[in-house]
Amino acid sequence: MERSGIHGILFALAVVVLVLVGVITIGDRWWWLPPLASVHGGQIDNLFTITLAITGSVFVLVHLLLAYFVWRYRERSAEQRAYFYLENRPLEVTYTLIPALVLTGLITAGTRAWFEIQGPPPQNALPIRVIGEQFAWRFQYPGADGQLGRFHPRFVSESNPFGIDPDDPAGRDDIVATELHVPLNRPVVAYIDSKDVLHSFFVPALRVKQDAVPGMTTRFWFVASQVGMYDIPCAELCGQGHYIMRGQMVVESDAAFESWLAQQPTIATMLGLSQ
Repeated sequence: MERSGIHGILFALAVVVLVLVGVITIGDRWWWLPPLASVHGGQIDNLFTITLAITGSVFVLVHLLLAYFVWRYRERSAEQRAYFYLENRPLEVTYTLIPALVLTGLITAGTRAWFEIQGPPPQNALPIRVIGEQFAWRFQYPGADGQLGRFHPRFVSESNPFGIDPDDPAGRDDIVATELHVPLNRPVVAYIDSKDVLHSFFVPALRVKQDAVPGMTTRFWFVASQVGMYDIPCAELCGQGHYIMRGQMVVESDAAFESWLAQQPTIATMLGLSQ
């Protein structure tokens, strides 16, 4: 092998080693997954790790084989001719079935996790409405009756920025806020709506992301497992102010949550109505 070829291989190996060292030592501080704060998130993280391990191993193996074949079957003389054949059934069946089986397993595991999050929530789940608008998040909690009042963009006004139906008795005692608070270790079901355009409600710490679609209510449920404050960015380009559309989710004890909830205004108070 020529000296330049050896130098190229050594340079490539050095780059690979440096990248691996960087990933192991400082990678998780800058671009890895944020701290986990939900019960079902562990299943998603495991699926992510397994997928990354499989695809990463295949990536490395393919490129090592490619480098070997480039070196092993390089041209050595003008008379040398490459061996060529049209098909190899055993090889074709092997490299078709193995990826198909692996992908089927990954898709099955991902589908199971998806249906758990999107499936019926527990009976004791706290309902919360998430309302997306350009460019903020608003939140609606049920009052003493435990029911969320009706929402529709046509009810939005300067005095009713949450768009709650003022004629719906179930909504008059509802509590509204501009910050999301949820109790620790209690199921929460989020009903997601939009006032205007398509948004995406994304809580990286919960490992959930759900579109807020105008004219449609989407839903998922979760159980927050770590006390703390977490970002809620909008993960859908929703206009010129998309970059500033960011909210906060606070996970706290039941007592702290109930204390905070008692300090928030109700729809009746905001609209000057009787409950």
